[in-house]
Amino acid sequence: MLNFEFAIMLPYDGEVRYFGKVLNEGDALRYFEELLGNVEWRNDEAVIFGRHIITKRKVAWYGDHNYAYTYSNTTRYAQVWTEELFRLKILVEGYCGKTFNSCLLNLYHNGDEGMAWHSDDEKSLGQNTVIASLSLGAERKFAFRHKKTKETLSLMLENGSLLLMQGATQENWLHSLPKTKKVTTPRINLTFRTFITEGSR
Repeated sequence: MLNFEFAIMLPYDGEVRYFGKVLNEGDALRYFEELLGNVEWRNDEAVIFGRHIITKRKVAWYGDHNYAYTYSNTTRYAQVWTEELFRLKILVEGYCGKTFNSCLLNLYHNGDEGMAWHSDDEKSLGQNTVIASLSLGAERKFAFRHKKTKETLSLMLENGSLLLMQGATQENWLHSLPKTKKVTTPRINLTFRTFITEGSR
């Protein structure tokens, strides 16, 4: 693994590394525009307390194979990597020293769209889940809250920046993308993951 500078964000019970900008402004804009036009975006769906909810936020799921990924009581099937997504996967793997086989993308059109407190702790992602989050577009606040102590902390995710969550982070911490009226432009978030198939458990 190459040695890159990063900041440790969590004080205990997990490990979050923030690498800052790994793409310059020009490359970040180019990838943003390519993904906005080439990705098969769909409105996210969830079944909560028996209610079928369709969000304004859009999502896409890509991977090495046609993985079936279930979260929020709905199932999505992975599409084949696009050329730009695969290039970004290789870039992210170089920084993180990890290998990822899938990516869940989120498109937030503006600050009116966000993500409530949650953990990415589905069984299909295994224990001590490793998730690398690449941000393109609008700068947004990203927050953490400890499940037991309720301690909170946050950081601003810059355009072209990379955040790595690993260790016991998903077990002990919730995270969210708070809504804000201050942001009027879109953001694309790429979360690279290692999906655990039945044969590899």
